[in-house]
Amino acid sequence: MVALVNNAKTAVLLGALFAILVAVGSVWGVQGMILGGVIGVVMNFSMWFFSDKIAIASMRGRAVDERSAPALVAMIKRLSQRAGLPMPRVYVCPQQAPNAFATGRNPRHAAVAVTVGALQLLDERELEGVMAHELAHIKNRDTLTSTIAGTVAGVLSMLAQFAFLTGGGQNREGGHPLIGLFVVIFGAVGAALIQAMISRSREFVADADGAAIAGSPHGLASALRKLESIARRVPLDQPNPALNNLFIVEPAMRFGGSTLTSLFATHPPTEKRIAALLGSR
Repeated sequence: MVALVNNAKTAVLLGALFAILVAVGSVWGVQGMILGGVIGVVMNFSMWFFSDKIAIASMRGRAVDERSAPALVAMIKRLSQRAGLPMPRVYVCPQQAPNAFATGRNPRHAAVAVTVGALQLLDERELEGVMAHELAHIKNRDTLTSTIAGTVAGVLSMLAQFAFLTGGGQNREGGHPLIGLFVVIFGAVGAALIQAMISRSREFVADADGAAIAGSPHGLASALRKLESIARRVPLDQPNPALNNLFIVEPAMRFGGSTLTSLFATHPPTEKRIAALLGSR
């Protein structure tokens, strides 16, 4: 029931993102509204087929197998069997900042990736918890959802910048350009908020399901503590902030706990994630 509610909420939020994109396009008139809808359809179609390639390329991931990374591949194969999933492709990324992510349009076309920093930082139990969390995202089909949400938010952000340059665009005849500018900026902010809401809700589900796949919540809880601690000091070389929601901990960590920053965070506070993990067992 909980999973059903979260899936329904995600669908509603994705629909809201698409509606915002169309509404922002309307600032440039009916043609702009139609163009916004077309962009949304084309973008979602593209993400369906190419989301994994985009994410892995942005992180300079290198494919590994039983010969190049036997322990890692064997671990993921074992966890995949427990989860009832096909074996995903496995990548190692060269960044020293410890992190991991999963991507792909469905379980048959999925990939998991982990940075060199995470492999060096985490012990076997902790790494198993992290990989189980990523496999839970694949099982729940969160990977495609997160990529689409991030892409829509990124497009709206670019439209906001364009609106600044054009003075708000050409909205309805007689409309004030400042109103158009406000609509575009409001749309970009609203999209970022919706993206964050989608991501945060899916992280809690993936934590719980990942703990079930691993057989214990303790490895993941310990890994989250370590990952957050290092993320405070070692920034991730990740060129596309719109994809922050793919990672197990937010690369551009927002600390300080203010209401405003927590609204835009793509991950729940780590202490809340750990509390939910350990409180559920």
